[in-house]
Amino acid sequence: MSSTVTSTPVVAAGPNPIAELAQETGALTRRLLIQLRRRPSTLIAGIIQPMMWLVLFGALFQNAPAGFFSEGVNYAQFLSAGIIVFTAFSGALNAGLPVMFDREFGFLNRFLVAPLVSRFSIILASTIFITLLSLVQTVAVMFTSYLLGGGLPGLSGFLLVVGVVLLLVLGMTALSLGLTFALPGHVELLAVIFVVNLPLLFASTALAPLSFMPRWLQVIASLNPLSYAIEPIRHVYLHPHWSLSDVVLTAPWGDITLGVALLVLTLFDGAIILSVRGLLQRKLS
Repeated sequence: MSSTVTSTPVVAAGPNPIAELAQETGALTRRLLIQLRRRPSTLIAGIIQPMMWLVLFGALFQNAPAGFFSEGVNYAQFLSAGIIVFTAFSGALNAGLPVMFDREFGFLNRFLVAPLVSRFSIILASTIFITLLSLVQTVAVMFTSYLLGGGLPGLSGFLLVVGVVLLLVLGMTALSLGLTFALPGHVELLAVIFVVNLPLLFASTALAPLSFMPRWLQVIASLNPLSYAIEPIRHVYLHPHWSLSDVVLTAPWGDITLGVALLVLTLFDGAIILSVRGLLQRKLS
């Protein structure tokens, strides 16, 4: 009498798409970091420029009348938040340039025909790269501000500064990448960057308090997303004990709390990501 032994076939586990996406994103990010290592002038200039802003503007307004900014606040303390935000904003606005050059020189087409798990890794790598640069620049600005007498926020304040920088970088990187695929070439992208950069800086609370501005500029600055990133950072610099219910900006239409400012930044990011999502999907498909 014979017996039949049946064995269950062993099914090999398939590839993990999340792990493969992480591997692709890491490889593309390393490519950008290698380019930066070979041409470190971008990082060096990105660190030196905000330090010069802090030193020069700090010297320009060192004889400002007492109480011009607020009681017991020097200009280094006031200016630090504006320089941190403007540096992160400028870096994120330039995020599309490497992708634009890849597109113009044909490297992007090679990526698009490569067997990638997801072409979203191209976008994700650019975002991670710009985020790393922005964090390095933020630490450099904070250290320079400390040397100039601007002080440092506490641990919770530092974490909020990092969170605000990440929120701003996420939205502006998405916008820059959207412009990269919407515009015909790098000349047009650079033109947009040059046109947008300084006007948004001067139409915010980076360099002067809202009360110092004429009424029409107060309205514009209160609508400027940079102001909603600057004022929370400035508040935690000046107030060791802070909460989300603290008023950080007095707009022409009412008081803006720290929590509301963070919510506005989050909604701003969401609006930009939704607006460029379709374009990125079409161009990367």
